[in-house]
Amino acid sequence: MTGPAPPTRNVFDLSRDARQALAMGDAGRAVSLLRQALDMEPASTGLWLNYAAALRQSGDIPAALVAVDQALTLEPRAFAALLMKGALLERAGDDVEAGRFYGLALLFKDAASDDAATRAALQRAEAVNADYRRRMAEAVDAGVAAADPSGALNPNARRFRDFAAGRTRLYRPEPSTYLYPGLPSYEFYPRELTPWIERFETFTDLVRGELEAAMATHPHLFAPYVDEPPGVPVDQWKELNHSLRWSALQVIRAGERQSYAPDLFPRTLEALALLPQPDVAGRTPSAMFSALHPRTKIPPHTGVSNARLVVHLPLIVPPGCGFRVGSEVRAWEVGKAWVFDDTIEHEAWNDGDELRVILIADIWNMFMTEEDRRVYAGVVSAIDAFHGWTRPDQRQNDL
Repeated sequence: MTGPAPPTRNVFDLSRDARQALAMGDAGRAVSLLRQALDMEPASTGLWLNYAAALRQSGDIPAALVAVDQALTLEPRAFAALLMKGALLERAGDDVEAGRFYGLALLFKDAASDDAATRAALQRAEAVNADYRRRMAEAVDAGVAAADPSGALNPNARRFRDFAAGRTRLYRPEPSTYLYPGLPSYEFYPRELTPWIERFETFTDLVRGELEAAMATHPHLFAPYVDEPPGVPVDQWKELNHSLRWSALQVIRAGERQSYAPDLFPRTLEALALLPQPDVAGRTPSAMFSALHPRTKIPPHTGVSNARLVVHLPLIVPPGCGFRVGSEVRAWEVGKAWVFDDTIEHEAWNDGDELRVILIADIWNMFMTEEDRRVYAGVVSAIDAFHGWTRPDQRQNDL
């Protein structure tokens, strides 16, 4: 006569007993129990991770790596699995792959639990990943030096090197409203694409003279650059909204010369006439003096449309001022104009003790054909007409 059949063990019981076995140092029994649990529930990421941990404790690192790969097959972005794979690869002596996987885990570290063991594991991951990135950058630099011993890299080659080495991130145009497809993009545009720029720069002293006279006699013409009405989300502009810390004196606004411009800024208008400014009815061209007060920062942001580019002519630039577009940081030089794509994330700062003022104007993107310009202007004008927008303050943007 046979006795009663032994009770069937479920996944919960097997997992519990495996945890107890690990706590008692019996990794071999834990591996066996978890293998049984996985036979019952092979699509459980948690079981595969526990199985990998038990295999690691038993000393079978190759098998643990296979197990953690099963977990990542089920959930490729699982923080715990990526972190464990980094640790297993480090233990296996593969510091390069360990650093790479630790980097992937750090992308999802917000999912980490806040306990001492996880914090310690994260610190280790950050240290190994930092060493991985340093060594990879050194390898990239060595490869570039071997390919071009002169070291005189053009801007695109230099940017590619720095992207590949992980020194900078890749920035792309992200217009808030209008993206015109097919246009090449630069952070700062090469001067050879702007044949008018040197002539434009010769007006610097004349423009600055008109600016200084207006600042002395018509300071009330400067208004907050950010002037959002109630009900509009201001996000990063909260500190500057309605503030004169960043202000603008409009010369041409929404395609119209301001009434005072011919009297106050005749030479400025002459200089602006050199630029290939856009002509979208009720929208452009635009030009203004932008004043940034001491110890004020313009937060990172992107512009409205890549159909137009932005020109800066620095007029008053005290020490401590800077400007970043994408991955490139530059310092303004009085009288040295540049053109940039403001749909790429950019920011500016004045850490000095004096006012900074530049002339800002828009131009057509030089890669747009005449047909592109006509179609763009027609589309934007049609959208304005559809909404009944006839005044600049009604529109959500300036182009």
